[in-house]
Amino acid sequence: MPLPNYFFADLPPEAELTPHMIAEACVVLKRNQEKFLRPHSTDEIVKVLCAVAAEWLAPDNAFRRLALARGPAETGFSRAVLEKGLDDFFRRFTPENFAALLEQELGHAGRLDGFVAAGWARGPHLLVHVAAGNLPNPTLMSLTLGLLTRSAQFMKCARGAALLPRLFAHSLYEHDRKLGACLELAEWRGGHEALETALFAAAECVTATGSDETLAAIRTRLPAQTRFLGYGQRVSFGFVAREVLREEDVANVVSQAAEDVIAWDQNGCLSPHAVYVEERGAVESDKFAALLAVELAKREAAEPRGNIPVAAAAAIATRRAIYETLAAHRGDVKLWASQNSTAWTVVFEHELRLHLSPLNRFISVKPVPNLAAALAGANEWQGKISTVGIAATPEKTQELARALARWGVPRICPLGRMQNPPLTWRHDGRPALGDLVTWTDFEE
Repeated sequence: MPLPNYFFADLPPEAELTPHMIAEACVVLKRNQEKFLRPHSTDEIVKVLCAVAAEWLAPDNAFRRLALARGPAETGFSRAVLEKGLDDFFRRFTPENFAALLEQELGHAGRLDGFVAAGWARGPHLLVHVAAGNLPNPTLMSLTLGLLTRSAQFMKCARGAALLPRLFAHSLYEHDRKLGACLELAEWRGGHEALETALFAAAECVTATGSDETLAAIRTRLPAQTRFLGYGQRVSFGFVAREVLREEDVANVVSQAAEDVIAWDQNGCLSPHAVYVEERGAVESDKFAALLAVELAKREAAEPRGNIPVAAAAAIATRRAIYETLAAHRGDVKLWASQNSTAWTVVFEHELRLHLSPLNRFISVKPVPNLAAALAGANEWQGKISTVGIAATPEKTQELARALARWGVPRICPLGRMQNPPLTWRHDGRPALGDLVTWTDFEE
């Protein structure tokens, strides 16, 4: 299925973008937003988004098939990982979920259409996104939120990471050409000052995802009046309470932990770097680690990890070698790993400090006496935690959630759902949709 050349990202690799082309595209986007997008009601846009999502969930959908055929080579994720990740994403697109999002963020679903109770929320005329290259779903969600706010959008993708955003944009264009004409996508390596200066000059609001250094560099280059929403480095971890470490429950808990490790191959801010396991459960913490290794081996057969760069494989091999040496000399360190590959790794260690994992299915299991000890181990990341996944009884979950909220964790969820947040998720604790809008108060 060849894609038509609707967007800059569709041009052949040898095509060269210029600042003039970027500036002219922004002018067209703003004109199309006034003509085609602004007249749409919120209900109309929600219907389009839900219809497009339903098409993506159909096995014979051309865009889905192209994503699964070309995605492994272009994204590094296996077909199985891509398929599950995209399904989890598009299943969120229901009228009920969008209604809940609008109610949560704006207080009323009609506040993007006009004055409701003397308040009208309006999106930027031109919303510019600077996307990271590691995961597709945040990029797709950015486009979705921008459509809800009736904003023309220019999505700047990382080099080599435009396939899935392109396919999503093309599916929107196919469903509603006028709506699709309010989108532009391009890809270039970050730091191209001439192109980005032209792009930022036209933007009313810029969102960016990446390292803290990248966000700081972008912020200094924006015009003073341009609003900036940056999403920087965040880390996540899991916590398993002793009450669920029973023979009859542990298999399910291990499966949930494995789900979070294999989702998007443990890439992204929502994936756990470690799982803290409370001691004195009926199933000991080192047995939990051994069971997790068995589960990851099973999952590798059904949902294999994708290909990773040589540098990433070398980082895993180096970290493994360190733990192999420690395990040979200390009884409190154990290591389980895939044979003849870096496909998965489980480390059991009493070191409480939350070290950054090399990711790509490398997970540490750390025994702790209680949640307070786990938080002490993660102390250097306080304020930088994205998500904590919990496995506990309902009563204990409430207790743990209160403690985590007081410590500053912005998202707490069941283990097994860390990489699958709801549509109403507040990214980094901020209102994802509400941060995009500007309000007009009408005092009659």
